[in-house]
Amino acid sequence: MKHDHQIALNTQRATSASGVSDVDAGLRDYMLRIYNYMSGGLAVTGAMAFAVSTSETAMQMIFGTGLVWIVMLSPLAFVLALTFGINRMSASVAQTVFWAFSAVMGLSLASIFITYTGASITRVFFITSGTFAAMSLYGYTTKRDLTGLGSFMFMGLIGIIIASVVNMFLQSTVMHFVISVLGVLVFVGLTAYDTQKIKNLYQMADDAETATKKSVMGALTLYLDFINLFLILLRLFGQRR
Repeated sequence: MKHDHQIALNTQRATSASGVSDVDAGLRDYMLRIYNYMSGGLAVTGAMAFAVSTSETAMQMIFGTGLVWIVMLSPLAFVLALTFGINRMSASVAQTVFWAFSAVMGLSLASIFITYTGASITRVFFITSGTFAAMSLYGYTTKRDLTGLGSFMFMGLIGIIIASVVNMFLQSTVMHFVISVLGVLVFVGLTAYDTQKIKNLYQMADDAETATKKSVMGALTLYLDFINLFLILLRLFGQRR
């Protein structure tokens, strides 16, 4: 009887370990897909920005006319479409919107290639990549609940937006520097928080359609964290032409 009980206990442990292993493997695949989408989006953005910056005609057409406002505001429209319409979209449509968003972001960021030197853009990109990777890894591995940090960072983001609008009129160099430093801290914190939040949204039972849409939204979130962190660091450390 004791022997049978031991066999049953060992079987239960083996089954439990197998279930945990399946979850871990599924979670790794899910996160890897998100990082692949995000990296692909960044590649599309970078390629588009560089291509446009090398065309004098394209730069004049976008930044020398009223078209600049459409280009600048279009990324926001794509983000809102994904955020509020993802449940009504198919997975393929969500992917298409994400890639289109990445391309439009490239159009809006083309000006950085004529504002800053290529060497400083590259340097800041690698600084951003290292910082992002470290904080995303922390968010993925930490056992600490980062919900409180996320709420605090979001309030900080709102404050930065308001301060930035005010500084558009004040044109204070000191205030600009302070806003930039605070912006770095906010997006570093958001990177860790968002990674943990995305990880916690994983469900092994999700069908392919749902998993793909979750991956697209996760990639969009981390993409925005990366881009904002990159642009703030570029303003702080980028070498102007």
